Amino acid sequence: MTVLITGAAGFIGFHLAEKLLKRGDKVVGIDSINDYYDPKLKYARLAESGIGAEAEKFGREVQSTKYANYRFFRMKLEERDALQKLFVTEKFDIVVNLAAQAGVRYSLENPYAYIESNIVGFLNLLECVRHNPVKHFIYASSSSVYGGNAKIPFSEEDRVDDPVSLYAVTKKSNEQMAYVYSRLYTIPTTGLRFFTVYGPWGRPDMAPMLFSKAILAGKPIKVFNNGNLSRDFTYIDDIIEGVVRVIDSSPQINDGETISPKVYNIGCGHPMSLMDFIHTLEEHLGMKAQMYMLPMQKGDVYTTYANTTRLEHDFGYKPQISLEEGIRKFVGWYLSNHITDNNGRI
Repeated sequence: MTVLITGAAGFIGFHLAEKLLKRGDKVVGIDSINDYYDPKLKYARLAESGIGAEAEKFGREVQSTKYANYRFFRMKLEERDALQKLFVTEKFDIVVNLAAQAGVRYSLENPYAYIESNIVGFLNLLECVRHNPVKHFIYASSSSVYGGNAKIPFSEEDRVDDPVSLYAVTKKSNEQMAYVYSRLYTIPTTGLRFFTVYGPWGRPDMAPMLFSKAILAGKPIKVFNNGNLSRDFTYIDDIIEGVVRVIDSSPQINDGETISPKVYNIGCGHPMSLMDFIHTLEEHLGMKAQMYMLPMQKGDVYTTYANTTRLEHDFGYKPQISLEEGIRKFVGWYLSNHITDNNGRI
């Protein structure tokens, strides 16, 4: 099986590639390696998978020195011609789109990046799978689509027409675009609404990395809404297990059959308050946090809480890693990690 992973230098993309490669699948990874956060971390992830410094050049095929069945291209989803050429050449069985301009708050500062990557880039991918059929097109959506919903836990049947950020708008748009292409062109599509993912090699703009860096440096951490927030923190290994189960269950399509595009929540299903998360992190780091209490930020939501019943029923998904164990594993990795930027540890 040949799998295309977009966003392969990202947090989830890196872990998914490793999982598939270790079991023998062929993987082609692409990533724009933008500077939303320090690219050193992205290159370090690639290096961990045997992809060397040649990956800095756009359009060059880079063969992994660690996995014979892994190749990488630095490429933007907005590059329509290059993307189409890749699909024609490689003839993918599965496409997993994890590439996107990330970040809720950043979408308030740089909206064009979200439209270009998350809308135009996503359309380019849909056009590619339309003209180069694949067994399954799987894409990352987000818990942010639930926006200001007051009902918890969040279920796939809930209305998602109350977004609070442009990022959320682009993710909901992806779901609608995939729905239309799936029905019009008989493309099997599955969207996965990720809930706060954390773990080794995680994003430095997310709470676990931000807080750990500040606590170890003796600097204050920013605690929004005075800590009155909760998140459905989900350990990376549970997320990857769920994605792989979806990959391995590609729909069987018969001639003339109507496609039913799917969307699933993928999370832990056990939200934790931000303050409890901070205290657990303090315990494993062995240091107390200095807290700088701030009001609620624009684009944020008070709670995320995944109802994963549908994913459990259809794919046997069941998270295994408790937050206590997950933070312990994350801290162990973080303390042994030496990736740095100009301000010290990433």
